[in-house]
Amino acid sequence: MVRSRKVTVSTDVHGHTAGWAEAESAPPPSVPDPTAAAFFDVDNTMMQGASIYWFARGLAARNYFTTADLARFAWQQLRFRMLAREHAGDMSQARDAALAFIEGWRVDEMERLAQEIFDEMMAPRIWVGTRQLAQRHLDAGERVWLVSAAPVEIGRVIASRLGLTGAIGTVAEIVDGAYTGRLAGDLMHGPAKAEAVRQLAAVEGLDLTRCAAYSDSANDLPLLSSVGRPVAVNPDGALLRRAREYGWEVCDFRTGRRAVKIAVPSTAAAGILVGAVSA
Repeated sequence: MVRSRKVTVSTDVHGHTAGWAEAESAPPPSVPDPTAAAFFDVDNTMMQGASIYWFARGLAARNYFTTADLARFAWQQLRFRMLAREHAGDMSQARDAALAFIEGWRVDEMERLAQEIFDEMMAPRIWVGTRQLAQRHLDAGERVWLVSAAPVEIGRVIASRLGLTGAIGTVAEIVDGAYTGRLAGDLMHGPAKAEAVRQLAAVEGLDLTRCAAYSDSANDLPLLSSVGRPVAVNPDGALLRRAREYGWEVCDFRTGRRAVKIAVPSTAAAGILVGAVSA
């Protein structure tokens, strides 16, 4: 079964925009369950590090921008992840920088590059344990969606490569097949993820009490709290404390063991990211 390459954009009464895209060749569920699904954060949950950072590294290797641009971008990602200081001003700056960069790009060119860079840089960094969790949902006949602040086109490529249903991501405005440099709504971050999942559930007929969500960050507490089965994966300190408080399941794959449900200090995740930035 080959799914269409549609990107659906909808806006709620508060002006928030959610975008989702089905993977190009997502397999049909073995035992269809029309009301259950699983939602996976991408950065440090499904893969080591930030997907947009690895995408930027791939572009730098192709001389799309300079090493200084990459270093500045890496520092922003490091600050966001280590200090959890994703305040409105910081997010606005990140949004403006991203939009300035892709203005005028052709959508098909971005998707082609995303496919190449996933194979080169992202695929080796997929957490085996998290990928197995997603496969369990697929084997149970449930749909599996990625939820990321990255552009929805990048999320769709990752979902397609992993054999998942599709991706929810940030939607950039497109006119005549090219990016205008403006967003079609907000960044897919924090509460916006939960709102997007609610909108998708309404369209797809999902019962969120039968759904699961997986994330590493306390920024995704709205998403985790919106489903019946929240799971903390490679959690930061704040999320780990909340998961313990609420009795949520915790899976940590950063130690190299396959599915150890223990707490690993948040400095481990910081070390991974520092290593990536240093590289």
